[in-house]
Amino acid sequence: MTKDRYESPLSGRYAGKEMQLIFSPEKKFRTWRRLWIALAEAEQELGLDITDEQIEELKAHADNINFEEAAEREKQVRHDVMAHVYAYGLQCPKAKGIIHLGATSCYVGDNTDVILMREALTLVRGKLLRVIRALSAFADRYKDLPTLGFTHFQPAQPVTVGKRASLWLQDFMADLEDLDYVRAHLKLLGSKGTTGTQASFLELFDGDTEKVKRLDPLIAEKMGFSGCVAVSGQTYSRKLDLRVMNVLGGIAVSASKMATDIRLLQHLKEVEEPFEKEQIGSSAMAYKRNPMRSERICALARFVIADTLNPALTASAQWMERTLDDSANKRLSVPEAFLATDGILNLVANVTDGLVVYEKMITKHLMQELPFMATENILMDAVKAGGDRQQLHEKIRQHAMEAGKRVKEEGKDNDLLERIAADPAFPQDADELQALTDPKRYTGMCAEQVTVYLRETVRPLLEKEASAIGEAEAITV
Repeated sequence: MTKDRYESPLSGRYAGKEMQLIFSPEKKFRTWRRLWIALAEAEQELGLDITDEQIEELKAHADNINFEEAAEREKQVRHDVMAHVYAYGLQCPKAKGIIHLGATSCYVGDNTDVILMREALTLVRGKLLRVIRALSAFADRYKDLPTLGFTHFQPAQPVTVGKRASLWLQDFMADLEDLDYVRAHLKLLGSKGTTGTQASFLELFDGDTEKVKRLDPLIAEKMGFSGCVAVSGQTYSRKLDLRVMNVLGGIAVSASKMATDIRLLQHLKEVEEPFEKEQIGSSAMAYKRNPMRSERICALARFVIADTLNPALTASAQWMERTLDDSANKRLSVPEAFLATDGILNLVANVTDGLVVYEKMITKHLMQELPFMATENILMDAVKAGGDRQQLHEKIRQHAMEAGKRVKEEGKDNDLLERIAADPAFPQDADELQALTDPKRYTGMCAEQVTVYLRETVRPLLEKEASAIGEAEAITV
């Protein structure tokens, strides 16, 4: 294995084998040959002089690609498609004259891109479903566990651990909806010719427009698609790539949001990503348990989110019926976005499967802040007992300021309830005040919201899609 040249971390460290296979040269050029076979079959069915023997010869060599001959030819002609037409022809001497008949390079290039993107979206979908399943189980398990809510990362109204997880889950569910819509509406380019006019095919079929109209549906059917785009230039609209990449960008956003929350919660020692027995958190500080996987999710997500700008810029800069400034960009941006998204979902599944919840630490933090949050209930009960709201409000404010000062400046426990209990203006004794700090009094409909969401939305989906849920894939580092 050579180590003297650059190797993409997406291949070596992050993406799984199946996603790498989809965007491999082997897969790409086998798909080219499948498309050439489909074209030949369709043209034969529509009356062109193409024999069964020629088609069988093409099929016999569909998978054994002579890469060396193609590479050598490309050095001479500086054209990858024509190099592979030549190499295929060397293996198929009887059929070489009808390979790529009437087509332009985008026939294999663009149609292959759509085919591979659809296959990659299917793989992403399975992994996304696996994440949804794991998160739904986590949300259900902890739907009743009160935890301190945060706005602006400042203590706020309590929520539950499961409710917070349901927010992550809902984002991924939205990503699945977007993915399914885009995937369902993918269409092939078909055989449109050099500027999208199908003029070469009209010539081949002696001006028979009906046969030309039937060519694209035949090719689409043979390649497993519902149809081809109605109109195009030489290429399909590059907005198609943008739509696909926006789906991946959406998944990256959802994953980064979840991973960032986990990183913050791990700092609070409330929730922790899985940490293996022999894992090293820091080369210098042996005690550390860094949220390395969540950090990696955020890092890869940042890459994918930034990468979504590539197809937007490419689509906006295509001149007239086509320019070639899309090609080099697409070769990098689209596969790498899929590889990175694959790595993200592998990590998200790994983290979600092994999330550790420290309930006592969660309760400790909640109880440190809950006396402040209980003051509204304390005030209302005191008013019901005959107290003056304005006077009581001012007393609570003064007690809260002193208790807060004690916590922040002296590092001591929150004694707000003791201060209120000792104040004769309030009718509640210490036990009554303590009863007002039951955390479950302050989580509202959290548990019910999670229960309803899982029962009515998530579980029906998971039951319907049980066979499509992806398998676990080991992370490399």
